[in-house]
Amino acid sequence: MADRGRTAGMDDRESPVSEYLSVTAAFEESGEIGAARDLARSFLTDVQVVHGFPVSVGSMGTVQLVVSELVTNARKYAPGPSLLTLDVQSGAVEVSVWDSSTALPAILPPDPSRIGQHGLEIVMALSQSFAVHREPVGKRITAVIALAEDSHSPLGS
Repeated sequence: MADRGRTAGMDDRESPVSEYLSVTAAFEESGEIGAARDLARSFLTDVQVVHGFPVSVGSMGTVQLVVSELVTNARKYAPGPSLLTLDVQSGAVEVSVWDSSTALPAILPPDPSRIGQHGLEIVMALSQSFAVHREPVGKRITAVIALAEDSHSPLGS
């Protein structure tokens, strides 16, 4: 179930500088990976249409790909539910996936001859930042993606 929240600045003025948008959902089945992508697309559409933040087509696709890869890994390698959180602030979306496994992911060096296991490599290449943190229970993987492409982004025109 998704929880959509918005917190405005302390004086409650509507300002894109102080506005914070977030959505969180739990996923328990591998079949729900498509639902995670749909949630990301719907959330970013609302960010653009309802709240007026620019979201490029490329950024929309990149966020959906990152969500798909991170939720897939959580469902594949960790028992129990996983938790996806999307936070928009300062012109970027932070994609965060928590799972119950304490095992940190193996981040392999690029190897074009390797078949499979390129998901985190792709996520890291597409993200402004990437981090893995141990939690009191499990771990959290976070990637940050710009909402609007620029000439320096991997998908920029």
